[in-house]
Amino acid sequence: MLTQQKSKEIEFSWLPIIQLLRWDKPAGRLILMIPALWALFLAGRATPPVPLVCVIILVSLASSAAGCVINDLWDRDIDPQVERTRQRPLASRTLSIQVGIFIAFISVGCTGILSLYLKPLSFWLLVAAVPVIVLYPLAKRVFPVPQLVLAIAWGFGVLISWSAVSEKLEFPTWLLWSATILWTLGFDTIYAMSDREDDRKIGVNSSALFFGEYAAVTVAIFFAGTVLLLGWLAVSMQLQLSFWITLSLATVAWIWQCIRLYDPHLPNPVYSQMFNENIWIGFLLLFGMITGSLKF
Repeated sequence: MLTQQKSKEIEFSWLPIIQLLRWDKPAGRLILMIPALWALFLAGRATPPVPLVCVIILVSLASSAAGCVINDLWDRDIDPQVERTRQRPLASRTLSIQVGIFIAFISVGCTGILSLYLKPLSFWLLVAAVPVIVLYPLAKRVFPVPQLVLAIAWGFGVLISWSAVSEKLEFPTWLLWSATILWTLGFDTIYAMSDREDDRKIGVNSSALFFGEYAAVTVAIFFAGTVLLLGWLAVSMQLQLSFWITLSLATVAWIWQCIRLYDPHLPNPVYSQMFNENIWIGFLLLFGMITGSLKF
C-alpha cells in the first residue's frame, strides 16, 4: 500500500516536468533531429563516427527540451488563451516559474556539456544558435513571420552537424541549410494554421495569418523549393538512384498535403496530422541520403 502511494507521488511530481520538456510528445524532438541527421550522414558519406551520431542526437534532445521550456516561460500568460496549449504545466500553473527556470538551466547546461565533444566551429555555431532559441518565442509578438525565426534555429542543426564531421561549411551545406529552412517554413505554417483563430484573438503573429488565404499556396511554394534544393544537392554530391526515389515519394506526399490544405473546412486535428507526416517524410529522405551516399 505504501509502495503504491509513493509510486503515485513520484508519477504526480514527474509528469508535469516530462510534459514541460515535451518528452510526452516526441514529434517535435524528432523533426528537429532530422535535419541534423541529414547533415551528419551526407557530410560523413553515410558513415559518420558513431560517437558523434550519439552526441548529435543527445544535443538535439537537450536543446529542443531547453527551447520548449524557454518558450513556455515566455508564453505562460499567452498559452492559457490557446486551446492547444492551455494545459501546458506553466500555463495551467501546475509548475511554478522558478521550477521552469531551473529546468531550463539544466537543459541548457546538458547541451553545453555535450557540445564540448564537438569541433571548435560546431561549438561556436551552437553558441550562436542559443540567442535564436531564447528569442524565438518573442518573435510572434514583433515579427510577422515568426516561423522564419524557428526555421533559422532548425537550420543551425544542419550547420553544426555538417561542420562536426568536415570541420568546414561547404557549398552542399548551404543547399541543405536552405532546403531545411524552406521545409521548416512549410510544415510549421501548416502547424500554425490550427491556431489561426486563437492567434488572431490574442494578437500574436504567425505565417498562417500573414499569408492568409494564400497560406496553402505559400506552403506549396516552400515544399517545391525544398524539392528543388534537395535535387540540386543530390546532383552536387552525386547521390545514387535510391535518393531520387525517396525524393520522388516525398514530393508526392507533399503534393497530397498541399491539395488537402485547399479544403476550407479542414478539421484542426488534420493540421497536426500533416505535421506528424513530415516526420516520416524526413526519415524517408534520411534513408535515401544514407543509401544514396554509399558507393557500391
